[in-house]
Amino acid sequence: MQSIHLKEANAKEYDRRMAEPDEPRSPFAASIDFSARPPLRVFALEEVEQILAAHRLYLETGRREGRRANFASADLSGIDFSKLDLRRIKMDRAALRGADLRGANLQRANLIGAVLEQARLDNADLSGARLSGANLVSASLENARLVHAQMEFALMVKAICRGALLSEADMSGVILDGAVLTRAELRSANLRGAAMTDARLDEADLRGARLGGACLVGASLRGADLCGAYLRLARLDGADLSGANLDGTEGLTQAQLDRAQGIARMTLSENLRRSEDGKG
Repeated sequence: MQSIHLKEANAKEYDRRMAEPDEPRSPFAASIDFSARPPLRVFALEEVEQILAAHRLYLETGRREGRRANFASADLSGIDFSKLDLRRIKMDRAALRGADLRGANLQRANLIGAVLEQARLDNADLSGARLSGANLVSASLENARLVHAQMEFALMVKAICRGALLSEADMSGVILDGAVLTRAELRSANLRGAAMTDARLDEADLRGARLGGACLVGASLRGADLCGAYLRLARLDGADLSGANLDGTEGLTQAQLDRAQGIARMTLSENLRRSEDGKG
């Protein structure tokens, strides 16, 4: 009888949460539910080195020898992985706080739900990596390569992504409040529903990016290229659009622009272009 009551209570809670429109819905919810996080595994440094040696052999022999490294749910905080070949490594749900991953090759790595707070990932290659639900608060990703990365609902508050390559990355629902993405390349990136309050996107390449429903309140987009971007229902309240290129944008309305700043100096789409003589 008790199990039946529990099932009914769980069903009601599920229905309540699904009815709340402001909560993001991730297709990876089962993978990134931190409330059910398993206990962290602890490795001695010698064990880590042995596992990495087997992983190196795994890569060098085309997966015929050695073994793919599996650090799922491991505590790897503060460890130096800089410049290592970590392609296809498993680090889902791992704790990597303050870890040094500068210049590391993390192509197609599994970092779903990993905790990378204040981790250093400058110049790292994360092309095709899986970072859904990862915690990258205050992480440094300057000039990192994240092309085609899967980053749905990642937490990236105050992350430094200056000059990062994020073209065609799936960043739907990502939290980038206060993040620095100056001169970042975000061409054709999926940023639907992303939170970017007070983010710095000066001179960022956002051509063809999908920004439907994104929150850019107070963001700086000075000189950003948004040619062909999709901006339906995007919030631009107080956003600085000085010198931004909005030619060919889709879903953008004059009402959205009226809430932004720097209107006089930005490049507008033809259908929104203002004219002093009242034409157009």
